[in-house]
Amino acid sequence: MNHQESQEQQALFEWAAYHPELELMHHIPNGGKRNPREAARLKREGVKAGIPDIFLPVPRRGWHGLYIEMKAPDGRLSKAQKDMHQKLSEQGYAVAVCHGCDEAVETVKKYMFK
Repeated sequence: MNHQESQEQQALFEWAAYHPELELMHHIPNGGKRNPREAARLKREGVKAGIPDIFLPVPRRGWHGLYIEMKAPDGRLSKAQKDMHQKLSEQGYAVAVCHGCDEAVETVKKYMFK
């Protein structure tokens, strides 16, 4: 995750801290540079390419939960991300790609409250 994505994600969680109904929302630390040994260990532990950055395990409107992939304004999905998002959606999860905190906040509000 690049620096801008990290800042946007931190801002999302700062906002979420004011909403008790979002207490289960969490980051899935799959990304980042790893040395080969650590990457191999994490893969053996179950890390999977393409898993979105954030998960809100709260069912709403027929969905089992909400996954959010945070991207910088010019960020694009990898093939692994596209494939995983499709699989998650097929299993009954809402999946959103958000370019920044504001878009993520609106996505969470729409999912949870509207």
